[in-house]
Amino acid sequence: MTVSFGDALSQLKKGERVARNGWNGKNMWLQMQTPDAHSKMTLPYIYIEYPNGHPAYPTGSRVPWLASQTDMLAEDWFVVHNETY
Repeated sequence: MTVSFGDALSQLKKGERVARNGWNGKNMWLQMQTPDAHSKMTLPYIYIEYPNGHPAYPTGSRVPWLASQTDMLAEDWFVVHNETY
């Protein structure tokens, strides 16, 4: 089932991982980090997770993420239930 960006954002706030069918890369997703007492960050933020073996980051990486207009208007978001899809 696919959803809007607003629904995907709600899922992120619940601790779920989300991704888009329309992304060029596979097996990457968004997560939200809520800082704790040991964090250098003071407010929640969204990052994109690239797993090991991804062409852009072969050893995996976490990168801060900002939504494009295309991402915000897309209706092809889904909750990621496993690391390969």
